[in-house]
Amino acid sequence: MIHHERNRPCLFVLDTNVLIHDPSALFRFQEHNVFLPMVVLEELDNLKKGVSEIARNVRQSTRFLDDLVADSNKTEIEEGVLISHPFRDGRLRHSSGRLFIQTRIMRTELPDTMAGFKADNDILAVTLALMRETSDRQVVLVSKDINLRIKATVLGIMAEDYENDQVLDDVDLLYTGITALPADFWNTHSKDLHAWQEEGRSYYRIHGPLADDWNANQFIYLDGDSPFEGVVRDHDENGAAIVEVCNNYTLPKNTVWGINARNREQSFALNLLMDPQVDFVTLLGQAGTGKTLLTLAAALTQTLEKNLYSEIIMTRVTVPVGEDIGFLPGTEEEKMTPWMGALMDNLEVLTRVEGGGSWERQATQDLVRARIKIRSLNFMRGRTFQNKFLIIDEAQNLTSKQMKTLITRAGPGTKVICLGNISQIDTPYLTETTSGLTYVVDRFKGWPHGGHITLLRGERSRLAEFASETL
Repeated sequence: MIHHERNRPCLFVLDTNVLIHDPSALFRFQEHNVFLPMVVLEELDNLKKGVSEIARNVRQSTRFLDDLVADSNKTEIEEGVLISHPFRDGRLRHSSGRLFIQTRIMRTELPDTMAGFKADNDILAVTLALMRETSDRQVVLVSKDINLRIKATVLGIMAEDYENDQVLDDVDLLYTGITALPADFWNTHSKDLHAWQEEGRSYYRIHGPLADDWNANQFIYLDGDSPFEGVVRDHDENGAAIVEVCNNYTLPKNTVWGINARNREQSFALNLLMDPQVDFVTLLGQAGTGKTLLTLAAALTQTLEKNLYSEIIMTRVTVPVGEDIGFLPGTEEEKMTPWMGALMDNLEVLTRVEGGGSWERQATQDLVRARIKIRSLNFMRGRTFQNKFLIIDEAQNLTSKQMKTLITRAGPGTKVICLGNISQIDTPYLTETTSGLTYVVDRFKGWPHGGHITLLRGERSRLAEFASETL
């Protein structure tokens, strides 16, 4: 389904990458008709082999197509096959549009600069032919390929991106997990205010217009003469927010594996990472905001000191070499090691022994690394992790489907942490608003056992901070 409203029904011509990106795209266009050029089916056929995510999506797309046209003859396909839902899923509605597949040669003269056979040019030619033949519907080309959309616009074809998987219209609207309170907050929300202590923790019950909009595990803070930092735990039956005063991890006494938070956002992040009642945490932030260091410090503390988890598992997407982890020698862990530079850099900081010699330092590193396992995403299907601290690094490069596959690996007692920077996406056809990381931040918002923090301030060095601001 394309987001904005239309004055008249449309005929959407789908590019191959739309079906690769979302196999269920055929059912997303509501009352509008869908047209598939023959070259799209040829490209799907060429991509169906293998175990990659692309091959799996292609096979799913062809299964959907087979379900739709299995009992149809050529005449029925030329007249359009009603797009009825081939599987039961309450989130997808039955479409009232029809599916058309190219059954004849549709010739259109393209500019001389587009001479020669190329799949994109063939799609453009078919779309132009459809525009000539179709009067009752607006013909629109849908593609994830920016270059194809540009060429289409040059030829006078209306072209659009496939936006059904877009979580938000603007990434600036993404939930940050933190809300600053106005200076007059206590004056406007002091009515029926109730405070108490329970098991050494301080709580407030707050009524008011702002409290109605707070999500579970959202952090609120107030600057000024009487600073306040709290985390929303729940809403009672009367709609009042139950707010707990959170730990201040910037104080020297509240260290986590020997480190302290350097700013408010890092302190909030450690509150989530150290809370055993929070099973899923997402941390967003630019390079140098401390995502990996904070997560590893919390993981080591709860695994080695508190024994809440049996081991730490760290994984990430190996985008630069494609789907496969390549021809690197060794075991799965040894193949993944070159991709885990961030892990090793942070472990050096966390395993530094003050005043100790090389033997003590090496013994500490060996002890820590024995409890940390590095795993490839390629072998995650079918696994179940129990009592593990699972860290997914570079999560912005995952699609929403891949993210679901990973998070559903969590068994009893497992905590999942997703780290990423949505301004550094390397996966083709993924954007800030369609990334799997953006997807889970939005979908888990308000779940009592999930939390999110957007880290804002870089804490690496004055050189790194200056470079990020000026370059």
